[in-house]
Amino acid sequence: MKITRINVRRKPQQSRAKFTQDALMDSFVQLLLEKEAAQITIREITDLAGVGLGTFYEYFSQKEDLLALTIHHYVQRNALALQHSCETALKQNIPLKTYIHSLIHVQIEAIAEQSHLWQKLFLLERHISNIDMYQKHYLQHVHAWCFALKQHPRHTEINIEWLALNIHRISYGFISQSLMVNLEIPDWKKLEQDIQIALSGCI
Repeated sequence: MKITRINVRRKPQQSRAKFTQDALMDSFVQLLLEKEAAQITIREITDLAGVGLGTFYEYFSQKEDLLALTIHHYVQRNALALQHSCETALKQNIPLKTYIHSLIHVQIEAIAEQSHLWQKLFLLERHISNIDMYQKHYLQHVHAWCFALKQHPRHTEINIEWLALNIHRISYGFISQSLMVNLEIPDWKKLEQDIQIALSGCI
């Protein structure tokens, strides 16, 4: 079933409500590491989260909405992590090319730490997200790269939008396809080297 938009019945305004919504997402993620999404029931999610079925339906109309929100949460967190890592990289006073490679390294490290989860999230996104949602997530990362590139002192010498798009095209393509196509977790060091080689024509 393709999700055209994330339908959240109750948007958490208070910390307690946010805690409940996060608990439902965390429970789904924990179950997703053990089985396929189609096998996970709402009852299993609520039991693990320690809430009742009624509480689930206060927030979501169906399981797919929770799935879509979870994917969105992880994509958003990944994009924000890229932005936050800029400050650390800039302290090293490094050339633009090295700066970009260091940010890609941070991004790969974050995904490698949760390889099995990202493998399932990439596959799940293609199963439940329609084109509009997919494009939104894609552009979110491109914008994050635009932000990162603008922080570097040499940013005026480059076409930021073009370079940001191509960095994400290459890094996202290499990472997501390596996880989705192969059953085994990739050699992350080799994958990072391949991304750097592919990017050499853009930087």
